Amino acid sequence: MNGITIRHAEVEDAEAIHAMMSDVRTFGTMLGLPYPCLHARRQRMAKRDASRVELLAVSATGELAGSVMLSPHDKPRLAGAAELGIGVAANWQGQGIGKLLMQEAIALADNWLGLRRIELTVFADNARAQVLYRRFGFEHEARLRAYALRDGAYHDVLAMARLREGGL
Repeated sequence: MNGITIRHAEVEDAEAIHAMMSDVRTFGTMLGLPYPCLHARRQRMAKRDASRVELLAVSATGELAGSVMLSPHDKPRLAGAAELGIGVAANWQGQGIGKLLMQEAIALADNWLGLRRIELTVFADNARAQVLYRRFGFEHEARLRAYALRDGAYHDVLAMARLREGGL
């Protein structure tokens, strides 16, 4: 994508990530709470486990367009699996940022981290995100009924996963 750079997140990016995740148009589609704490985000980023990878999509002007995170499981028997989380800033949605971040995350998972399984959860009514995930080989594995509270009502969430065939 023209003018967009992908790079690893640094502690100095905490404010930009915080602003993106504070926008209801972004956090409203995720399982996190509104009004995240900037101080807590800075602390988490400063002491981040080296196995957890967060990539950012940044515009030519330095604006944060989105982020994707791969969090490998810490249990030895789940060593080949990770959870994926992705967010696209509201003013960058619908411009291919999600696709670009997914491409980079999948390439990293397959070619550098040796992950065999990537898992995610998505609200059942978030059809746009599900189309993106299916494009990258994620399949619906379970429906978690009345799983997450959003806007005062419980909503269903889908568990999806991508298995890397062959290889490892």
